[in-house]
Amino acid sequence: MAEEVDNRDVRTGREIPTRSYSDQPYVVKTDDGAWLCTMTTGSDLEGKPGQHVISTRSTDAGRSWSEPVELEPSDGPEASYAVLLKVPSGRIYCFYNHNTEDRRWIIADDPPYESGRCYRVDSQGYFVFKYSDDHGRSWSSERYPLPQRLMEIDRENPYGGEVLYFWNVGKPIVSGGAAFVSLHKVGGIGNGFFSRSEGVLLKSSNILTEPDPESIRWETLPDGDVGLRAPAAGGPIAEEQSYSVLSDGSFYCVYRTIDGYPAHAYSRDGGHTWSEPQYERYAGGRLIKHPRAANFAWRCENGKFLYWFHNHGGNWYEDRNPVWLSGGVEADTPDGPVIHWSQPEIALYDDDTFIRMSYPDLLEEDGEYYLFETQKDFARVHQLDRSLVEGLWGQFEAGADVSRDGCLLELNHPSGAIDLPPLPEFTRRDTVRADHGVIDLKAGFTVEMWLELRDLAAGQTLLDSRSANGQGLCLQTTARGTVEIVLNDGRTENRWDCDPGALRAGERHHLVAIVDGGPKIVTFLVDGVLCDGGAFRQFGWGRFNPHLRHVNSESVNWAISPGSEGTEVSPDTSVGEAPGRALVAKDLRGEIERLRVYDRALRTSEAIANFDAER
Repeated sequence: MAEEVDNRDVRTGREIPTRSYSDQPYVVKTDDGAWLCTMTTGSDLEGKPGQHVISTRSTDAGRSWSEPVELEPSDGPEASYAVLLKVPSGRIYCFYNHNTEDRRWIIADDPPYESGRCYRVDSQGYFVFKYSDDHGRSWSSERYPLPQRLMEIDRENPYGGEVLYFWNVGKPIVSGGAAFVSLHKVGGIGNGFFSRSEGVLLKSSNILTEPDPESIRWETLPDGDVGLRAPAAGGPIAEEQSYSVLSDGSFYCVYRTIDGYPAHAYSRDGGHTWSEPQYERYAGGRLIKHPRAANFAWRCENGKFLYWFHNHGGNWYEDRNPVWLSGGVEADTPDGPVIHWSQPEIALYDDDTFIRMSYPDLLEEDGEYYLFETQKDFARVHQLDRSLVEGLWGQFEAGADVSRDGCLLELNHPSGAIDLPPLPEFTRRDTVRADHGVIDLKAGFTVEMWLELRDLAAGQTLLDSRSANGQGLCLQTTARGTVEIVLNDGRTENRWDCDPGALRAGERHHLVAIVDGGPKIVTFLVDGVLCDGGAFRQFGWGRFNPHLRHVNSESVNWAISPGSEGTEVSPDTSVGEAPGRALVAKDLRGEIERLRVYDRALRTSEAIANFDAER
């Protein structure tokens, strides 16, 4: 038996071949119908000599790719961090960093750089472009530098602005007959590599129509001496700005900080001025949490938005796995439209929790949504499940129904002993392979209930199927005033709880515990809000042991049959077709109004729909 397929697993994606290091797999659709992808690659790690920009084409939705074309040679100065712009004529421009003067070191803080020298030189030099008039099959032999106006952050760098520190990951936008290319200015190299950063736009009012690259005009925005920075009292990092154009021509920008939250701002005048930067929030007003990682927003063809982020409050480069997506819709305000963001879903994950996925792109074709991402040594394209995407936007629509798909059990006012059907296995022994390894079934389950507790004292049992040895499933109150779920297969025990303060004594609440065996993550929703840890903890979601086999009690063990080397798990039968037993509302100072158990992990959007349908 093969492992179950979960298209959120990054390893199910289609690889885009590179040499070794691979970064920023960004794509445009060419006028001859191909997908053109540029990437930064090299035979060594990020920032090492030999780093250069390549392009490759696909005519079969990313199933295969053409031989790479080098925009710059691998034995030349570093060329890095390319973004693409297609203009109405079909010409495609590629913008990237170029170490034109071939500097081998730059001035940096000491510490952490010995003797004040940093030998990574891929984020300075000149911002340049080449162009292609044959849909990316070849590129201009000449490269053309983009002028950028010096600002305070440049003049205060160690060279006083004579050498510029910068890079870019944000894709260009087009509005009002002009094109706008993102640039992230850097004020110093130090702890964390970039020690100070802010964002600007390079505007060209004639690139969309001017065929002569020497005649293209450029203007640095915003006006004044300061770019897009972190919110007031925030840290010195404000970088990797991602821009979208709203329905009225306003600009929306979201970017990373080291404050535990992403920042955003709006421009109503084409990038000349911006609203005061704020930390981004969900539609209900709660802050969105995100570490020092790319967080990108894209406007889709239907006028709605998708947002890539990592849903935890870190302040460093770690924990970019899993990837979460939020759906956005425009909402009117006196100042102009703003984006309201939905509660998020897990969109991609890797079983190796230290793998970091980032620098994504989104492409739509024939009604399908494709995500591009990189783990820095593998770049891939993934076709998203449309129902996941549409469910995010559906959170803003009325008329939700309770999901019945996979509902094993539904009881009104349950109390005492109940029959609990067996829940799915997470892993199983492979009886076909010679080494009898593990099969990851990518399974899951969900427990949902409406309840009201007179107090939140610890030790109250909501649901408990555990045997005397602890094997089984339990939901119970804790000393933090939360509800935790306990998962035990007789070999390992795992537990996670909802956020403190989410439940209040004497109030009716909707509680959903989702155990997702794809990414091995437990999430809680309380009253239609996905727990994110708040100020209490960095993560609102928790991982469980990938070796957990199931959470059925000892009375629902999986059948065994004699084999040549002892016993083997049968993949088709289980002992005791009669359901297991569970206790509901034991010692509960309150009432469970309704209980549902599903044999699958509900999506966030489904849990919210259940709440909306019965609130």
